[in-house]
Amino acid sequence: MHAMLDYPLGLVLILAPWIFGFSDVGGAAVAVPIVVGALAIGQSLITDWELSLADILPLPVHLTMDVLAGAVLAVSPFVFGFSDEGTNAWLPHVLAGVGLIGAGLMTQRTRQDRRGAARSSRPAHS
Repeated sequence: MHAMLDYPLGLVLILAPWIFGFSDVGGAAVAVPIVVGALAIGQSLITDWELSLADILPLPVHLTMDVLAGAVLAVSPFVFGFSDEGTNAWLPHVLAGVGLIGAGLMTQRTRQDRRGAARSSRPAHS
C-alpha cells in the first residue's frame, strides 16, 4: 500500500502551496513541500518494490528517508519561521510530516510480493 500512496502524496506536496493557498508566503513555506514531494516521487521511482522503475534503493533506506523527510516537513514552519503566517501555511506541513513519519515507521520493512509470499508459504522439503 505504501508504494501506491507515495506518488499521489508527492504530487499533493508539490501542489500544496496552491491547494492550501500559501503560495504567496514564499520562501521555505513554498520550497519545503515542493522539494520533499519531488524527493518522495524520485525515491519511489528507484525503490526496490513493486511500483518502481528501477530496484536500486533498498526499502529500509526509503522508509528511513520518509521518516527524516517527515521530520523536516513537520518542524519546518517553526525552524524557518512561517508558523505565524496562518494555519493554512503551517498545518499542512505538520500534518504531512507526521503522516510521513507514521508511514515510514509502520510500513513493513521487507519487500513482500507474490513470488516471495508463494515461496515462503510452501512447506520445506527434507
